[in-house]
Amino acid sequence: MTFDEVAAAADSLANDGKPVTLDAVREALGDASPNSIGRHLGAWRAARADAAQPPKAAMPESLVAELARWAQQFAEEAGAGTRDALAQARRDMDDVLAAGEQLEAERDTLVDEVASATAAREQAAAAAAERSEEIERLNAELRNARQVAMDALVGKAKDQLAIEGKDAQLADLRAQIERNVAASAAESDARLRAEMELVGATTVRDSLAAEVKDLQAQLAAVQAERSALRAEVETLRARAK
Repeated sequence: MTFDEVAAAADSLANDGKPVTLDAVREALGDASPNSIGRHLGAWRAARADAAQPPKAAMPESLVAELARWAQQFAEEAGAGTRDALAQARRDMDDVLAAGEQLEAERDTLVDEVASATAAREQAAAAAAERSEEIERLNAELRNARQVAMDALVGKAKDQLAIEGKDAQLADLRAQIERNVAASAAESDARLRAEMELVGATTVRDSLAAEVKDLQAQLAAVQAERSALRAEVETLRARAK
């Protein structure tokens, strides 16, 4: 904002007989910066005060006796413009200060909002990290349980094939078991991802816990069957002797 723009707006208001205030000039200039307008408006008032012509001190011939009273009145009239300009400048300064305080309050509000948003983002990041760790732990537990179940099934197949003496069937059965376990793992992984997306990590954890218990039960059953098979093998061997 330049001095000429502020001076033109102030002259226009003065010529229209309107009060030349900071708010009026700011409105005429399109809500510009109050600090810049206030500085140029003070210079404009000072220039007008310097350019003002004092009243002519023409002494009336018929009022020589009242010279003292007339001189005092003249002095008061000559200083009225300066006093008014000073008062207006003070009012302009008050307006500038008030506008500055309002801007500072808005700035403080924005700073608080940014701080709140930053804290919320950090909390969300921490919650996401905790959830990721929980999912990784559950995946590790599920892989361990699958490995135990696969080992148990392979051991059972070995015992059965050893009784019958069919090594080729053992290889085929093991390959079939591995394919079944791999297919089950892929299906379980897909179900795990779907459950995590739909119901969250807590529900998935409960589901995984149930699946682990089921696998443990299957393992116990396999071990029991394996023991029974071994007992049967021992019986058969005893009879063969």
